[in-house]
Amino acid sequence: MTTTLLGACPHDCPDTCSLLTTVQDGVAIKVQGNPHHPLTDGVLCTKVSRYTERTYHPDRVLHPMKRVGPKGSGQFQRVSWEEALSDIAARLKAIADTSPERILPYSYAGTMGMVQGESIAMRFFNLLGAAKLDRTICSSAGGEALTQTLGGKLGMKVQFFAQSKLILIWGSNVITSSVHFWRIAQEAKRQGAKLVCIDPRRTETADKCDVHLAIKPGTDAALALGLMHELITHDWLDHDYINNYTLGFDALRERALRWTPERTAEVCGLKAEDIRQLAHDYAHIQPAAIRLNYGVQRSHGGGNAVRAVACLPALTGAWRHRAGGVVLSASGHALHNGAALQRHDLHTNARAPLINMSTIGDALNTPGLVEAVVVYNSNPVAVAPESAKVVKGFAREDLFTVVLEHFMTDTADHADYVLPATTQLEHWDIHNSYGHTDMVLNRPAISPMGEAKTNTHIFRELSTRMGLHSPLLQEDDESLCRLALQHPRNLQSAAPVTWDALLKDGFAHWPMDDAPFAQGGFATPSGRCEFVSERLVAQGLDGLPDYLPNYEPANPQASYPLAMISPPARNFLNSSFVNVKSLRDMEGEPLLEIHPEDAAARQVKDGAMVRVFNDRGSHVCKAQISTRAQAGMVVGLGIWWRKLSRDGTNVNQLTSQRLTDMGRAPVFYDCAVQVETLAA
Repeated sequence: MTTTLLGACPHDCPDTCSLLTTVQDGVAIKVQGNPHHPLTDGVLCTKVSRYTERTYHPDRVLHPMKRVGPKGSGQFQRVSWEEALSDIAARLKAIADTSPERILPYSYAGTMGMVQGESIAMRFFNLLGAAKLDRTICSSAGGEALTQTLGGKLGMKVQFFAQSKLILIWGSNVITSSVHFWRIAQEAKRQGAKLVCIDPRRTETADKCDVHLAIKPGTDAALALGLMHELITHDWLDHDYINNYTLGFDALRERALRWTPERTAEVCGLKAEDIRQLAHDYAHIQPAAIRLNYGVQRSHGGGNAVRAVACLPALTGAWRHRAGGVVLSASGHALHNGAALQRHDLHTNARAPLINMSTIGDALNTPGLVEAVVVYNSNPVAVAPESAKVVKGFAREDLFTVVLEHFMTDTADHADYVLPATTQLEHWDIHNSYGHTDMVLNRPAISPMGEAKTNTHIFRELSTRMGLHSPLLQEDDESLCRLALQHPRNLQSAAPVTWDALLKDGFAHWPMDDAPFAQGGFATPSGRCEFVSERLVAQGLDGLPDYLPNYEPANPQASYPLAMISPPARNFLNSSFVNVKSLRDMEGEPLLEIHPEDAAARQVKDGAMVRVFNDRGSHVCKAQISTRAQAGMVVGLGIWWRKLSRDGTNVNQLTSQRLTDMGRAPVFYDCAVQVETLAA
C-alpha cells in the first residue's frame, strides 16, 4: 500500500518547504517538495531531498545509551528507557531540590518546529526554575536591529521579489542557503531585473549575478552609509516618505555625509565608482529590493550593519511598492501563540541566571554555575565558538549531561545519557518561516524507528518521574499544534489561519498586506522607520546606525594577518547532514579557501594540508587555492563534526566568544588567523 502525506522541512532555512512523503508498506521511500505550495513549488534542496537517507541512516541512535567510557570517548552501552529516565530524573531532581538554577537547557534550531522545539521542553524547564538560556547563536543581533528600526522581524513578502527590477542580495549565498529565493530572483532576472551580490566571498550566487561587490568582512554598515551619502548629496530621496513615515532623518543625514565614496571604498575594499553606481541604481531602478541575510550580523558591528541597511528603503520610498523594501526575517508577520506554547510565566526562580548560549564555553568552566545540561536540537561542541573551552566544559566529570539526538554527534560523545529522538517523518509539528509568511504543518509519515521518542514525550516522561504533575506538561502534540493558532490577532483577522486549512493543504498564508509599509505603519513605538532609536539611547548606545570596525580586522602587520569567515558548506546546514555519506562525499573533507597571493606568500600548495591558527587554537584542513576568497581573507567552510576532521577540531576552534554590538550574538565572521603548511 502506497500513501502520500503532507509535512514540513524542519531545518534552519528561510524556505520552510512543504513536503510530500511517499510511504510504501510503512516505509518512507521518497521525500519531495509539495507542488501546491507556491513557495516550495515542488522543489527541494539537495539536502532535504535525501531526507530518507537521514531517517534510515545505519548510524542512527535508536535506543537509550549510557556512557561507560571517558567523556568524549563515544563509549556507550544500550539501556532501557526505564533505566535511563529513572536515573536521569533522580539525578536532575537531586539538583533541583536545592538549586534548580544549576540545571541548564541548551537547544536551538535542530528543528524549527514549535512543538518539538520549545513547547513541553520549555514548560518543563520553566516550571523547574532552571537556568534560562539566551538563544543568541544565529540571529539575535539582526533581530534586535530590525526591532530597533522597523519594530520587529518584518519585511517584504518574498514572492514579490519576482517583480523587482533591482535586487541586492546582501550577505547571502542564496543558491546554497535559500534555493527557492534564488528561483524567484531568476524569474525577476528573466523579466529584466539587475542582480547585485554583496559578499566578501565570490560565492556561487555571486557567479550568477550581474555585479559582485567583494566587500571586506564586517564593513557592511560602511557601505550602507556610503550609499546614503550618494542618495542625500544627489537628492535621490523620497522626501514625502521621509517626512511622514521616518524618525531622525536630520541626524542620519549628518552622519551619512561623512561617508564619501572614497572613504567608503577604502574601508570596504571596493572602488569608489562602484559605490556611486550602486547608489545610482538603487535610486533609479525601481522597484528595488534587498535580500539581507544573517551573515551580515556576525561581526562586532553586525547589529549596526543591519540597522543601516534596513534604513535604505525608507530613504528612497522603496516601501511604497510591494516589490520594494528589504527582508532579513519575515517571522514577525506570523500570528502564532508562542507564549501559550512556552509558558514563560511558569518560571518563578529569581536566582536563575540568564546564560548566553554563545558563551557556553565560559559558562561551563565557571565554578558552581552549571551542574547539569540537557541538550536537544543542538550540537554545541561543534557549533559554539571557541570550542576548546566548550569541549573542556563538557568533559567535566562533575557535569551531568543528557543529549536528545538522532546521531552520535560531537556533543553526544560527551553525554552521560543519549536519548533517541524522532526525526521529522515520525512526529507532529507546526512551523513558521523567517523567509516567507506561511505556516506549514507536519504530519507523521511513519512510526518512530526503533525506540525513538518525540522530544515532547521525553519531557513528559521526565516530568512525571520528577514529580512535576502539572497538566500543562502532558498536553499531546496535536493539541499543541492547534494551540499555536490560538493567537487573538489570528482569530480576529479577516482571514485567519485555521487547523482545517492546515490539515487539508499542509500550509496556510498569514494575513498580511502586500506592501506592509507603503503608508508607514511600522511596529516601532513611533509608528515610523526609526533612523534614530531612543530605545538604544536609553541603553547607553548610539541611537543612529554607524560603522564599527571588526574586533579582529585583517592586518598584514599583525600576528594573525588574515580575516577568516566560516559560512556553511553547500551540502551541510550548520552541523546537520554532515554524517549523511552522500552529502559528505560531495564536500570531500574540511577545506580552507585561500587566495593565490596569500597562498604564494606562505608557500601553500593547492590540496596541501595546512594549519590555521590563532591564540584560541588551531585547526588542520586541506587548502584550496581559489579566488572565491579575496586577498587577505580565508574561508573555512563549515560546520564539520570535529571527529570527522584530521585533528579532531573544526573552524570553531578559532572563533571567539566576543559578542556583537547589540543582541548579544556571536562574531563568527570576525576572526583573525594565520595559515602555515603542515609538515609531512
